[in-house]
Amino acid sequence: MEYYKKYSNDKIICNLCSHYCKIKNGKVGFCGVNRNENGKLDTLVYGHPVALNIDPIEKKPLYHVLPRSKALSFGTVGCNFKCPFCQNWDISQEKNIDRTIYISPEQMVNLALEHNCKSIAYTYNEPAIFYPYARDIGIIAKEKGVKNLFITNGFETADVLKDMTSWLDAANVDLKSWSNEYYEKSLKGGLEAVKKTIVTMKEEGIWVEVTTLLIEGQNDSDEDIEAMAQFLAKSVGVDTPWHLSAFHPDYKMNTHKRTDLKTLQRAKKIAQDAGLNYVYLGNVAIDSDTICPNCGELLIRRTAFETVSNQLIDGHCPRCKRVIEGIWE
Repeated sequence: MEYYKKYSNDKIICNLCSHYCKIKNGKVGFCGVNRNENGKLDTLVYGHPVALNIDPIEKKPLYHVLPRSKALSFGTVGCNFKCPFCQNWDISQEKNIDRTIYISPEQMVNLALEHNCKSIAYTYNEPAIFYPYARDIGIIAKEKGVKNLFITNGFETADVLKDMTSWLDAANVDLKSWSNEYYEKSLKGGLEAVKKTIVTMKEEGIWVEVTTLLIEGQNDSDEDIEAMAQFLAKSVGVDTPWHLSAFHPDYKMNTHKRTDLKTLQRAKKIAQDAGLNYVYLGNVAIDSDTICPNCGELLIRRTAFETVSNQLIDGHCPRCKRVIEGIWE
């Protein structure tokens, strides 16, 4: 795909995210890592990960994808959002690139294979801003039988969404609020683009799970939670896993109150009343098990980002034989 379009003699439009930055020659876009280099888009972080770890896939969080497996997880510096609560702000808001570290797409896939990782997770910062790098890795990984996972804020362009359907297997998309004003003023993004990403991914056959970090006083009203739950149930599907996570003080919000467990439980009830079958609480020690929506059988028990037991048989409930939606092999 084309990662940019010509705008004028000295400007190009970046086609990686929905900011559609108009970038002058020699300058970078909003993310700080995509530059207009003589009329072409140069992704400055290509090959230069700043964080690289082997994580349990449950930590992404992806609860309906290959339980108990490992994901080779990496990210770069830079981001196209400015979330004041970012847990990875030290890399997402960083612009300096360590070019002494270089890992080619082939090397990244080989690392996954060497460490018996069944997937590669593009995470820690927003992967859309290093999409050319992610795509090159992802195509090789797919050929080698390694799954590809995007952990994203959902601000991709329509062109990127269309392109990624050929190689991406699953995504966890942040739905950070139901207020477009909050998105624009506090996060420097936009709600409608995120909603479109979630719906488009689902329509194109990418497995989608959604995460909402609930912050008391900002996005936790009954009305907002109900609206998000209805959107997921009606526009995405009642079998879409929704992770409701507790905020903890960080970055520019290090004096804000941690989310109370009762707030998460209230949100979970609203989500279940809206018809959602798989609602999980995150950053707390309870309510992360998968229960059969049909018969109530305990299917997958989890604790602290670890699958303790998995009773599924070929993706089905062992008691009532209902198909449990997800990627199980």
